[in-house]
Amino acid sequence: MFSITFSTNSAIKPLALAVNSGSPFILLGVIFFSLSRSGSSGVVSNITIWGTLTPSEYAVLEKTSGIYDDDTLIVTYKEVSEMDFDTVFVNALARGEGPDLVLMESGLLLKHVDKLVTIPYESYPRSTFEDTFIEAGDILLTQNGILGIPFSIDPMVMYWNRTLFNNVGIANPPSFWDQMYNVAQVFGIRDNAFNISQSGVALGEYSNITHAKELLSALIMQAGGKVTKVSGTTISSDLMNKAGQTVIPAEAIVNYYTQFSNPNNAYYSWNRSLPGSQDFFVSGDLAVYFGLVSEAETINLKNPNLNFQVTTIPQARNASEKITYGQMNILAIPRASSKVSSAFRAINLLTSNATLSGYANMSGLPPVRLDLQQSVPLEDASARTFYTSALWSRLWFDPDPERTEIIFKDMVESVTSGRESVSSSVQTASTRLQDLLENISLE
Repeated sequence: MFSITFSTNSAIKPLALAVNSGSPFILLGVIFFSLSRSGSSGVVSNITIWGTLTPSEYAVLEKTSGIYDDDTLIVTYKEVSEMDFDTVFVNALARGEGPDLVLMESGLLLKHVDKLVTIPYESYPRSTFEDTFIEAGDILLTQNGILGIPFSIDPMVMYWNRTLFNNVGIANPPSFWDQMYNVAQVFGIRDNAFNISQSGVALGEYSNITHAKELLSALIMQAGGKVTKVSGTTISSDLMNKAGQTVIPAEAIVNYYTQFSNPNNAYYSWNRSLPGSQDFFVSGDLAVYFGLVSEAETINLKNPNLNFQVTTIPQARNASEKITYGQMNILAIPRASSKVSSAFRAINLLTSNATLSGYANMSGLPPVRLDLQQSVPLEDASARTFYTSALWSRLWFDPDPERTEIIFKDMVESVTSGRESVSSSVQTASTRLQDLLENISLE
């Protein structure tokens, strides 16, 4: 029986033996992985999983999957808050303690890549991975193996206020970014002192725009650019790459984005004095809001009377592919674990069709498995949007989410404040990003 115990004690101290990360470990890792996929040895193994799911949420996964059938694993699940996960994980490893498996946000991946096992392709073939998971998961594929296995995806979507759109006689939300100019003008209400009482779209500033970094990332990728690029085991900034375009994509996007906070423009629609973009949308004073799928429930709870719908985020005209940003949670094995085989077996159970189907039903998030994408509820327009957005989701290697948040903020605000030109601000951001990436390797 695959049994589970829970603990929410903040003092998380499960015992784990250190394993050498050199070549002997890699060889042993291949053997362990192979054994775990081929069947059990009959020996019961106790492993600990740390994640940000609540114990009750994890219990649902247990009930909706086939993991009961495995009689070789005893799993202790420990909840660690998303805010504290980074610190708790690092401190535990420093003490020689830690979990055998982590369920973590992919934004922390690069920060901890030197602490995680790379799953060899001999044990989990690249083709199997690509045939199983959505394309956003490809960020986990390296030349040496797989950094982790996708568990969930939370894509960025567009929420729009049906009442405001109906009031001006517009039946459908915008599909392309150039239509946002009209949205900003049609829905914007401001006085002679440039005070905004109603806005069409939250673009142009940073601090009071929820998920500004993720939104800018999506726009840059839609424009044909990248934030970072991978060459072998090296990761570098790609913000200054022209990528075959006439204009550097990142520069074009920063120029477009910041126009909406310029009071001299007819489509001026946002400033720093406004509340956060989600709160302004919830109040009914923002026509279009860019947020994650997981925010739908929060928005409903904050204002049950708000008449809104959800659709995919706008795209660039004539783009070769459709893209949005997605926050992904992954399952990964710390190098310090002495139970690599058992942890890998648990990964396979926790990412099975049955388990992830149950999680999708519980969380309302679209599935990361391609086979589950075929079961989209056709009668539910929001669900279709969520599933589609999962397929469009892309990510980039973020070396340190907190520090890159500052880099992106400064990139925008240096333009809106007049301190730097668009070109200079992107160059500065690229240099700072490269500094963070300098000593990180995927080896």
